[in-house]
Amino acid sequence: MTTAICTLFEGDYHYGVGVLANSLYGNGYRGDVWVGYRGNLPAWVTPLTQQDGYQALKVNDQLSLNFISLSTSLHFSFYKPTFMQELWDRFCPDVETLCYFDPDIVNRGPWDFYERWIARGIALCEDAWADFLPADHPIRLAWQEYLSSKGHAVKRQLFRYYNAGFVGLPRAHRSVLDLWEKLMVTVDNDDAYMKRGIPHTYPYINAYDQDVLNMTLMVSDYPLTTVGAEGMDFNKRGFLMSHAAGGNIIKPWRKKLIAQAFRGVPPSHTDKLFWQYTQTPIQVYPADYAKRQQQALSLASAIGRFVHRV
Repeated sequence: MTTAICTLFEGDYHYGVGVLANSLYGNGYRGDVWVGYRGNLPAWVTPLTQQDGYQALKVNDQLSLNFISLSTSLHFSFYKPTFMQELWDRFCPDVETLCYFDPDIVNRGPWDFYERWIARGIALCEDAWADFLPADHPIRLAWQEYLSSKGHAVKRQLFRYYNAGFVGLPRAHRSVLDLWEKLMVTVDNDDAYMKRGIPHTYPYINAYDQDVLNMTLMVSDYPLTTVGAEGMDFNKRGFLMSHAAGGNIIKPWRKKLIAQAFRGVPPSHTDKLFWQYTQTPIQVYPADYAKRQQQALSLASAIGRFVHRV
């Protein structure tokens, strides 16, 4: 099976891109990582070669990062299905499988597992609050009413809620991307997303790309293959990914490890994984800085044994 990986970044999320690529490679991935970006490329992205519509960083004979400058004004959370379709249409039309990862994910799982997983259908992970929207929840029923009013009949009752930070897709099911994109446009045109900042207002669409992904799954019958919240280290630790996501989560590259430890917030498992993958095969940080951060990580972990948040 031929597979390509993609992600999107702007600003300092480039640190996450480098670590994501290193962690995938370290667990067996060999191939292309397609990176859509807005703004400037970081210093670690060198040397680059100009290709048809993108710039390539050939890391070694087995891994390349391909950077595509994007002009869209959309928030990148809303651009995921469009980007994946553009990749299949223009940049990697021959790949059988395409996987999107958010740039604040560190991979932990063997790539062979992913290959076998995605061959079974659309691969997804449950969100941290996976069970908060059963099929008979009033919010889910409001979505059903809203979708019906737009001509989309519900084909599947979902009892779980899925995170949009990872989507693995066989080419045979790529039309789900078009449906996901069209529903996001519908929601945007109706001004239905949080009623532009007013939460808990009908039809209760709050997490735009993620809610609409789950709505897309309700009105389609593509085969799904899903893992629980442990697939992203939410609630309990698994073996696949570690996702630095959530309202109170500080991204690993921004966290002041020792200061946070004294506040009763010790390094998370994601923090530890992040600093494990900063040096090879891509050197995202200078070696001396990475070493200091590893030392800070050890000290912060020790502090965390004694300092606890009340």
